[in-house]
Amino acid sequence: MVYLTKSIHQAAGLDEHATQVQRDHVDRLHAELQITPCSPRCAVWLLYGIQPKGVRHSTTPGRCKGKAHRVEHLGIAGRRVLVSRKWSNKSLDDHRAERGEFVRQLLQQAGIQPTFGPQDGPYQWERPAPTDPDIPPRPLLLLQAVAERQRWKAEYTAAQLAASGSPPSNCATTQPVAA
Repeated sequence: MVYLTKSIHQAAGLDEHATQVQRDHVDRLHAELQITPCSPRCAVWLLYGIQPKGVRHSTTPGRCKGKAHRVEHLGIAGRRVLVSRKWSNKSLDDHRAERGEFVRQLLQQAGIQPTFGPQDGPYQWERPAPTDPDIPPRPLLLLQAVAERQRWKAEYTAAQLAASGSPPSNCATTQPVAA
């Protein structure tokens, strides 16, 4: 069961349009989830005489604050989709490097020289002092960063158009003008 949503009961159609049979089923499921431990730290374990991990004197038997016990999650407390590193065996850095290489190749095919900031050379990064005269004011740095992102987006869009060989259909220059 895979849902791409934060609220499982809405994805299952259990909002205001649900039938009474569906609501009764959710109520039974929720009642069962209230007495089913959700993790090794769940306070529901105390109902069965088992001490959960990390228990404190303030822990109340059967009172777990985990998402799995809430009706809107219907027992699914964690992520709704399997994390990609679990099935691709790649870290986020690996995915980032792969995506960067794809973009570089696309730009080079279109004849655009990619510039993504400092890629080579030994650099030593240090935090500048507030009184450092070489550092431009923060608003200027932000504007430069926005302009750089816009330039990257324009280059990437141009490379995509060059690779596909056709202009986009929603472009105002390709549509006939009404007289």
